[in-house]
Amino acid sequence: MRRFSTLGISLTAALVLAIAIAVALSFQLVGLLTAPLDDGSVVASTANGGATAKNLQVLFLDRPAELPDLAFVDGDERPVSLADFRGRPVLLNIWATCSVPCRNEMPSLDRLQAKFEPSQFLVLALSIDRGIPAVKNFYQELEAQIAWYLCRSIRRLFAFAPGASGVPTTLFIDREGREIGRKIGAAEWDSSASIALLREHMNLPSGEQAGGAPK
Repeated sequence: MRRFSTLGISLTAALVLAIAIAVALSFQLVGLLTAPLDDGSVVASTANGGATAKNLQVLFLDRPAELPDLAFVDGDERPVSLADFRGRPVLLNIWATCSVPCRNEMPSLDRLQAKFEPSQFLVLALSIDRGIPAVKNFYQELEAQIAWYLCRSIRRLFAFAPGASGVPTTLFIDREGREIGRKIGAAEWDSSASIALLREHMNLPSGEQAGGAPK
C-alpha cells in the first residue's frame, strides 16, 4: 500500500511539473518581449529619423521586404487576407488579450487610428487568441473602435513574420504590402514622436483628421 501511495505522489508531482512547463512555454510563445530584433537584415533609420527610431526602439529595413500573403478572419469570422489591404500603409499589430503590454497599448492604437482616415492609413489589430469571444469581450471593455482580426494559426503567423517571437509585435507595411520596419514591444502609438516617425517612413498625410470605422 505504501508503495502505491508513493507512486501516486510521484505521478502527481510529475503531472504538476508537466503543467508548469507547458504554462511556461505558452507564455514564452506569446512572451512580453521588449528587446529589439538582432536580425542582421534590420538596420537603424535614416539620418533624419534615426535618433527618433532609436529612442522608440523601432528598427527599419534597409530596403522593403516582400511579405507572403496571410489569411485570417474578421470579427464575423469572414475570411480576409493581408492582400486585401494593399494600396494604403498598414500598421499591423500582432497581439493577444493575455499580454498585459498588448492590453495597455491598445488604447493608443485606437487613438492613432482616430487621427487618420482608414482609407489613407490603417491600424490592423491582429489577435492570436484562440477564439473570438475573448477578443470581443476585451473590445467591449475597452470600447475600442478599430477593427480587429484573428489569426488562428500562431505557427503560420510567426512564419509570416520571422523574428516576431512574441507579442506585441508591430510591422510597418507600405502601400505595396512590403515590410519596411517593425517594433517588438508596446508603444504609445499616438504620441507626437510616434506619429512623426509614421509620417516620415509611411508617407502619411501631414494634417490629422478624424477617422471612421476601417473599411
